[in-house]
Amino acid sequence: MFKKKDKPKIFCISTQRTGTTSVGEFFKYFGYKVADWSISHKNNWAYYWENGDFETIFNSKEFKNNQVFEDAPWWAPEFYKVLYHRFPNAKFILFTRDSEKWFNSMLSHSDGKTLGNTKRHCKVYRREEDFYKLLNKSERLLYNEKEIDNLLSLEGYKEHYIKLYELRNREIIDFFNKTNQKLLIHCELEDNNKWEKFGEFFRLDIPKNFKIHANKS
Repeated sequence: MFKKKDKPKIFCISTQRTGTTSVGEFFKYFGYKVADWSISHKNNWAYYWENGDFETIFNSKEFKNNQVFEDAPWWAPEFYKVLYHRFPNAKFILFTRDSEKWFNSMLSHSDGKTLGNTKRHCKVYRREEDFYKLLNKSERLLYNEKEIDNLLSLEGYKEHYIKLYELRNREIIDFFNKTNQKLLIHCELEDNNKWEKFGEFFRLDIPKNFKIHANKS
């Protein structure tokens, strides 16, 4: 029997705009301690991920005190492999959705601009060259990260984003198929039975007609 503090971690590694907030709301409904975007932002976890300082994340009080983790940095490239080896009892969640709908949701989130911190976004979506071209025009971007949100456009990059999105999802599924597929639940966001599948996977009794859809575009 796990002690409360020793309960296995649950990581939602779905890309942004694929129901990550809804996953958090699902687990809050069932009484889990959830580290959502606000907690991640307060602890600057995405910054530590970017700098490769993973242990600062794992040793933080709120990481230790929470069981479920959604939003950044958990869906960052390759981070699921670090989490898999660092927390061998952890469970992982991957929502996927129609690629066109995903990209359109990305466009709608920040008026067609890069979502959140531009430098970090470019690292995640392999647009580093675009960021450094922008940096050459304004060296202050190195020193004032609060002013570098939403600085580049997504327009004209549809094929690039979709290709990266589909490849990433395929790699995650292949990784768990080769390591331990029992640790991953993969559902389509449009699946009307997804929460029932969650209930079976996490051994929870799901109320009839249970629905959660947070952050609708």
